[in-house]
Amino acid sequence: MALFREYDIRGIVGQELTEAVAEQIGRAFATVARDRGAKTVSVGRDGRESSPALRDRLVQGLAAGGINVLDIGVCPTPVLYFSLFQLPVDGGVMITGSHNASEYNGFKLCIGQEALHGDAIQQLRQKMEAGHFSSGAGVVSLRPILQDYLRYLKTSFASVDARHLHVVIDCGNGAAALVAKQAMEQLGCRVTGLYCDLDGRFPNHHPDPTVVENLQDLIATVKKTGANVGIGYDGDADRIGTVDEEGHILWGDRLMVLYARDILAVRPGSTIISEVKASQSLYDDIERRGGRPIMWKTGHSLIKAKMKAESAVLAGEMSGHIFFADRYFGYDDAIYASCRLVEILAKTKQPLSALLSDLPATSVTPEIRVDCPDHVKFDLVARVQARLLAHAKAGRAPGEKGLVIRDVVTIDGIRVMFEDGWGLIRASNTQPALVLRFEASSSQRLDVIRALIESELDQARRTLAA
Repeated sequence: MALFREYDIRGIVGQELTEAVAEQIGRAFATVARDRGAKTVSVGRDGRESSPALRDRLVQGLAAGGINVLDIGVCPTPVLYFSLFQLPVDGGVMITGSHNASEYNGFKLCIGQEALHGDAIQQLRQKMEAGHFSSGAGVVSLRPILQDYLRYLKTSFASVDARHLHVVIDCGNGAAALVAKQAMEQLGCRVTGLYCDLDGRFPNHHPDPTVVENLQDLIATVKKTGANVGIGYDGDADRIGTVDEEGHILWGDRLMVLYARDILAVRPGSTIISEVKASQSLYDDIERRGGRPIMWKTGHSLIKAKMKAESAVLAGEMSGHIFFADRYFGYDDAIYASCRLVEILAKTKQPLSALLSDLPATSVTPEIRVDCPDHVKFDLVARVQARLLAHAKAGRAPGEKGLVIRDVVTIDGIRVMFEDGWGLIRASNTQPALVLRFEASSSQRLDVIRALIESELDQARRTLAA
């Protein structure tokens, strides 16, 4: 079933995802959770119109499977994660369609304090299809937690004095609307809120801050009001988008530079993780400041697992998933990341643009998605990888004088490193698509590197079709 994805369960409500399916997922999750010793789980939901009905049937399935439920109500996904550390629970389920359109919904599942992903989600699917479920009579209780979460943030940032800062936030009518403004105001900021009423139809714009058009209202308001920073959130508030005081967008990798510098100043030698799509400037800056940078696979669940394995203090993705294990619990929380950003601005008393003005200027593309059927995308990337590895062994790139391959990274597709730039091609784990990205010292070199990688992709397509 396409419903069961790499990192979560997600689909169109009434088609792949019905109320009956939600109950069956509850039964299957209860069975898996009990097999691992779980007795009680927390359940949260976003503000989509389909979430209450899905909650009712999911909880019905959990209780019938013998799992007790603490219903924490409508909340952002990070608050569900927060409950795993603050409440007497053995796991949790978040009902959310994340940044998808309003007709979607889904489930993010945790056992213990870890999110299920990859094979674990497929095993849950198999359990559901087999229909061999545990039975019991779980007890369902209401346990609101939003105020606990806000109190925790207030205590964590009690020393921050941000009264001189003006922050614009765009909640996109998503779950951030429940807590983001209060969280910022607790730090002393003056806050201008856009779309801070919860509305699962998302009437103003799509709740995805990685898309430039979704940030236009935020950019315009920052410029109009002379605010110090603009912050946008996705639908369930686990991803952050940022705009500086001049209205320029800071993608996740540039935002990571700020956080990494702040942490390394007090925790030198710390391990910091990002993904294969991130700018080389990030990794170079971490190393230059005494940190240990690790490039890893794309995917929030994969990043979280790598953080734990490497005892990393910080990790982040281009998409705005930022994970703090420094002074926090190690999961992706855009509200908490907002507070850390305000803390940096309050402490440095410099404009946000100035804090990154020393980064080397590069030409970089956005994330480029190329449609590609699921059944061929990994094979196609493997063929490109084989071709480029052969070129790397020879020490040069085909047909391009002076374009010498310095290194290749194959942990997730292939990232080819040249002296003055890099190119990436990988298969998306969540869509029938290939993902490409390029960075170089100049726009001319960017064009050369991009032409090379796209040419290799065309060659691989031809061999696959032959």
